[in-house]
Amino acid sequence: MNIIPFPARAEWPALLARPVQSSAQIEQVVAPILQQVRDQGDQALVELAARFDKVDLTQTGLVVSADELAAAESQLSDDLKAAIRQAYQNIRTFHEAQKQPVEKIETMPGVTCWRRSVGIEKVGIYIPGGTAPLFSTVLMLGVPAQLAGCRQIVLCSPSNHPAIYYAASLVGVTHVFRIGGAQAIAALAYGTESVPQVYKIFGPGNQYVTAAKMLVAKEGVAIDMPAGPSEVAIYADDTAVPSFVAADLLSQAEHGADSQVLLVSTSKKLVSAVNLVLDTQMSRLPRRDVAAKAIDNSKAILVDTADDAIDLLNAYAAEHLILSVADAETVADRIVNAGSIFLGNYTPESAGDYASGTNHTLPTNGFARAYSGVSLDSFVKKITVQSITPEGLQALGPVVEAMAEAESLEAHKRAVSLRLAALAEQITEETPNETPR
Repeated sequence: MNIIPFPARAEWPALLARPVQSSAQIEQVVAPILQQVRDQGDQALVELAARFDKVDLTQTGLVVSADELAAAESQLSDDLKAAIRQAYQNIRTFHEAQKQPVEKIETMPGVTCWRRSVGIEKVGIYIPGGTAPLFSTVLMLGVPAQLAGCRQIVLCSPSNHPAIYYAASLVGVTHVFRIGGAQAIAALAYGTESVPQVYKIFGPGNQYVTAAKMLVAKEGVAIDMPAGPSEVAIYADDTAVPSFVAADLLSQAEHGADSQVLLVSTSKKLVSAVNLVLDTQMSRLPRRDVAAKAIDNSKAILVDTADDAIDLLNAYAAEHLILSVADAETVADRIVNAGSIFLGNYTPESAGDYASGTNHTLPTNGFARAYSGVSLDSFVKKITVQSITPEGLQALGPVVEAMAEAESLEAHKRAVSLRLAALAEQITEETPNETPR
């Protein structure tokens, strides 16, 4: 790692800057793919799969059948199936607790307002292929979609791994397609003869998939969040275990050569110890070449005080933040910018990636300053409802009339005034005439 001792605060922005990606050039490649799928539908998906993935979809078919999904279970070991089921249950337990009951609020006598959650009817889940079959992401996205009551959950993935299919069955995915890359995002966004059009697209991917998501978002298709390379920041002091810290750094580094890895500490001794064990651990990894490139670009920043460390971490806004420090929960209360926080020496980031229960789809590239990770709320719309009684309108109406008149919106005022006049007339009619003496 590149050790940077006690940088001045003026140097922090440059030290914490993520690599700049040239999106314009990537979009020039992706835009024609989106247009081809929009124009040619399934035919384009077949042609693009042959061109980019070297896959003949005329032989395998676009659609993964129900029989294939059912057969996936028998292709997995009992241990892996048990692990997937336990992860599914933990994720479901955590996300189910996010449901909010409808609560009616009387803002003033006779004026009642409330909000209800409605599942997005059609959602798309993209699971990339590559060297790692990300069946854990099927759980992370499928479980909240299932709990939200989404009517159609459409999964696209170029991977044929049975664990992906098994997880898809657990979470109630309704359609599965053998489609990858930007063309999969296009199919979900526009629909084809086979692929249903969805209203919101979730899931990770390479720079082309990310560019495709950003482009369709400009056309009105919702996406989960902007995404960049995965990242971890670790704040460690002398109470941390160096081998644990090194393992956590490497667990992030093995995602890809562009993964962002940052260590922050007040302890020179700790940083030196971590550096010593990094090489030993890395040499044993199957993906050591990938991890080595990420570690070569990583930084270990020494700071003077805990306050400096916390300020620096809030400035960085990491996707994953591990606090391997004394009194970690108290420190966590001072963190305002992070996707997900992991406390203490025995809470590895990989637990959150797979099975503790929290969602691993998180904001990267500094977006944790303004974005949350995926949750049950990501799959629902919140619809407000209000009901006003005649008595309530008599109390509220003059307020609305005064405001509408001040904004020169006469029709708004009249919509209230007509009702108030009708109520006044009704009251007059219902009032008995007094007999004079």
